Amino acid sequence: MESALANASVIVDQRQKIEQYKHILSTVFSSNDIVQVKKFIDHMLSDDVPLVVSRQLLQTFAQELGRLEPEAQNEIAHYTLAQIQPRVVSFEEQVLIIREKLAELYESEQQWSKAAQMLKIIDDTFRLSKCVQIARVYLEDDDAVNAEAFINKASFLLSDSQHKVLILQYKVCYAWILDLKRKFLEAALRYYGISQIEKRQIGDETIDEVALEQALSAAVTCTILAASGPQRSRVLATLYKDERFSKLKIYPILQKVLSLSLMHPGTFHHTCIPTCTSLVVFFYCRTLKSIMMGIYMEINRFIWREY
Repeated sequence: MESALANASVIVDQRQKIEQYKHILSTVFSSNDIVQVKKFIDHMLSDDVPLVVSRQLLQTFAQELGRLEPEAQNEIAHYTLAQIQPRVVSFEEQVLIIREKLAELYESEQQWSKAAQMLKIIDDTFRLSKCVQIARVYLEDDDAVNAEAFINKASFLLSDSQHKVLILQYKVCYAWILDLKRKFLEAALRYYGISQIEKRQIGDETIDEVALEQALSAAVTCTILAASGPQRSRVLATLYKDERFSKLKIYPILQKVLSLSLMHPGTFHHTCIPTCTSLVVFFYCRTLKSIMMGIYMEINRFIWREY
């Protein structure tokens, strides 16, 4: 088994590689050997197999999962879901099929509650993704009211979700809503939380460092615009202590705010924040480009607001 997988992995031609893997998969299914099936899954999810190949093979695997005996099918399905979980962003469709197969298996065994729970997970994930997507579209049109309605719906589905990309998208949209509603201090805290994400790899996607800096800049901007008070002062102090902050273009403004100094118009010019009779905030919103995975791949726009 190991030698067959190793030989397939070194095939250069992608079409031949896929056909060879399909032949191995068919042999594994025919054997009904759980150990061999697990080895195949592990190999598909390893770095030896290109993503475009592993997606296609796992799609075939999920569709043919019913060829296994019921007991083996149950064990392999749960094992596959557990192994895929760290990279679930890359295999959403395959996970969906495996869960549907599990639901069918539970129904055939008259395990109605388990079947319903498996289907509920599928439905909740779909509804969560749509709510977040609709909210994002409304936000693109600066419609915080309708966006908030769908984000509120999403919040009820969020507690049981382990979909890290959707959770992050939800957080971005929620911070954006607070910003549009001029709840600046709350928005600042949300933006700052996003900027502090430690895990930079979600599935096969990497969170852009520049995007995190933009989230930090958004946190600073919102804090400056927030009403004065003890909490605002604490947030300002926290932002000022962040070692990343000194690299931002908005750094001189926060220095002035903290020192209670008067700001010369030139300060705004050099930090890319224009001035007019009222304060105009220049906010470049570019949120976590590489992790949107089909729901929204990038929020990359200029937003001008007058206050």
